[in-house]
Amino acid sequence: MSQITRRNFLKLSGAAAAASSLSLGSVPAFAKGMKKVVVIGGGTGGATAAKYLRVMDKDIEVTLIEPNKHYYTCYMSNEVLSGERSLDSLKHGYDGLRGHGVKVVHAKATGIDAGKRVVTTDDGQKFSYDRCIVSPGVSFKYDAVDGYSHDAAQHVTHAWKAGPQTATLRKQLENMKNGGTFIIVAPPNPFRCPPGPYERASQVAHYFKQHKPKSKILILDPKPKFSKMGLFTAGWKQHYGYETGNSLIEWRGTPKGSDDNVVNSISNIKADGSASVETGFESYQGDVVNLIPPQVAGHIAATAGLTDGSGWCPVDMKTFESTLHANIHVIGDAAIQSPLPKSGYAANSEAKACAAAVVALLNDMKAPKPTFVNTCYSIIAPGDGISVAAVYRYDDATGKVSGVKGAGGLSPGGYDKDRLVMREREEEYAYSWYNNLTADAFK
Repeated sequence: MSQITRRNFLKLSGAAAAASSLSLGSVPAFAKGMKKVVVIGGGTGGATAAKYLRVMDKDIEVTLIEPNKHYYTCYMSNEVLSGERSLDSLKHGYDGLRGHGVKVVHAKATGIDAGKRVVTTDDGQKFSYDRCIVSPGVSFKYDAVDGYSHDAAQHVTHAWKAGPQTATLRKQLENMKNGGTFIIVAPPNPFRCPPGPYERASQVAHYFKQHKPKSKILILDPKPKFSKMGLFTAGWKQHYGYETGNSLIEWRGTPKGSDDNVVNSISNIKADGSASVETGFESYQGDVVNLIPPQVAGHIAATAGLTDGSGWCPVDMKTFESTLHANIHVIGDAAIQSPLPKSGYAANSEAKACAAAVVALLNDMKAPKPTFVNTCYSIIAPGDGISVAAVYRYDDATGKVSGVKGAGGLSPGGYDKDRLVMREREEEYAYSWYNNLTADAFK
């Protein structure tokens, strides 16, 4: 490897989480003996990994396989439902990655031959690799709810992959009568974006408050609690009359060991999004139903034999190499990466650590010990943002990742004068966070 020393590599990998403009030379793509990495999935995790592989070592030939020409971020997509953001503002292309020398192939990966180290796509192409990084996101367990299916989800949407379903759900809410009931069926843990259903309720409540004040949001939750629960419920009280007779939001959780608010069936599905849902305790009629199914790793992960009985992918947290197949790394939502959450920012952080490990391994060097960061913002109402942040460190002795004490934390609670100013700043930080994260991944 001509343009990197061990010392420089370690410096670079340690700084990867904070830098996006590092360059290690400009070895031409046709250089003989180039190592090959194939990245499957062009979401935040896969895009970041592909970019940083090239940033860290231009002697590596990187191919990104992604069927879609544009990626719509799930984070911030709830603002489309409130009318505060356009769907196009979430759209990102891959020209930035091409500028770094990444070969972008718009096809669907259909198989990985771990023995031969070959990825196959739906159009018949085959791509050999020295190492493969898989970032397939999530798939949905439609059959977990009786009466639900992939086809039914075209009407009773999940909108948990931003794009056409986000637009469909927004249109259904616009067409819903004033005084109607919007039902959100939250998924069980673990799932992509733990605060997402509750930010969604907040954003839709903001829309209802302005345009359909007689309407109501009912959250049916299979869990006894949820991410940032105290901050959300305080915000709902502040803005939406939570726990009063005029509340726009009602949350019904499920005590441990109970099935009271676990939705087990859905029926009478109509194109306008209306449906009947049945829990272990009661039946409900929704004028618009948003059913977010249980989730597992993206389909290609299961097809390639990267998942265990949980439906997720076990990995070595130092390198994100699969514990089931050598030379394949899994990052982002699909991986078993607890205590890191399944979030876009965590995927970005994991992707950089994985890229650093892959560069090291391809150059016969020891993978550096990674540190991870996660920050997640939610907007309850205009001028009211909240966040959670954490830092995580890998321990060589245990092979596990744990949170760093004293690092990160939650937004402060309460709505006194000083905290109102802080909440407004949190909203500003949220938009800056979004712009920085997407630029780091896609530009």
